[in-house]
Amino acid sequence: MFQRFRRTRLNKHLRSLVRETHVHVEDFIYPLFVRSGEGIKTEVASMPGVFQMSIDEILKECRELQSLGIYSVILFGIPDVKDSVGSDALCDHGIIASAIKAIKKEYPDMFVVTDLCFCEYTDHGHCGIIDEVKETVVNDATLELSGQQALVHARAGADMIAPSGMMDGIIEALRVALDEGGYSDLPIMSYSTKFASGYYGPFRDVAESTPSFGDRSSYQMDPANRREAIAESIEDEAQGADILMVKPALAYLDIVREIKDATTKPMAVYNVSGEYAMLKFAGMNNLIDYERVVMETMVAFKRAGADIIISYHAKEVAKMLQQ
Repeated sequence: MFQRFRRTRLNKHLRSLVRETHVHVEDFIYPLFVRSGEGIKTEVASMPGVFQMSIDEILKECRELQSLGIYSVILFGIPDVKDSVGSDALCDHGIIASAIKAIKKEYPDMFVVTDLCFCEYTDHGHCGIIDEVKETVVNDATLELSGQQALVHARAGADMIAPSGMMDGIIEALRVALDEGGYSDLPIMSYSTKFASGYYGPFRDVAESTPSFGDRSSYQMDPANRREAIAESIEDEAQGADILMVKPALAYLDIVREIKDATTKPMAVYNVSGEYAMLKFAGMNNLIDYERVVMETMVAFKRAGADIIISYHAKEVAKMLQQ
């Protein structure tokens, strides 16, 4: 006799009882983009519902997030002045350090993750010190500055560091710098498998981080490479990463599953700006049932193996889950 799979689908309550994958508001980290000034909340045209905000507006946003049950954010800083080495990221009164301090003072139970990179802070838009002849980032010199940046974040009160520049050896370099600086309990969420992707386009609008020349293919991963993608995350685990990440998420769910099966660490995905914008504009033009597709996408991330979802949809999903 054949199996009647539909028996457990006919009643909505039974469908809920046998559902294998669940999305919870606690799964989410919400990205925030902070710049200096006061009363600034500027919407990004390519990312409806996403804003550049001054610190006072960031604090209002944190209050709304907590009302929705979201207690984890990841901060990106947009400095007024950029230079070749990203100096604003290396000082204790820079935009990112100031934002961390303000959030932790006003909302001490907010879990503040900091994106650690230089692309938002440099005048060339790349993720570290530039070799002008080869037109790429100098790996080891960037590691040294990254350690300094991590200590700035730690002193300001960050709860977790998330290095996104895809420098070889970055996790070990940060772990050593943090441990020697007295922050051995501070976790690192590695952008362990980050692809050189076309899905990042709108992010460069909000973060003002478009490279002034070339692209990031010489240090971010080739989207075609599956085995190398797995090796990148396994290497970061070996260097001491506490959480691994795949970025982007939607086009790389096969990689998420393979890394999840190959490591013991929690897995994060970054539901990036291009993925967000595609659903936003499709919904605005009535091409899809927006809420249904958003939730279906979040389920796909969890089903593939994600424990944590970094997403611009997080507030919307929180509201959907309350319904």
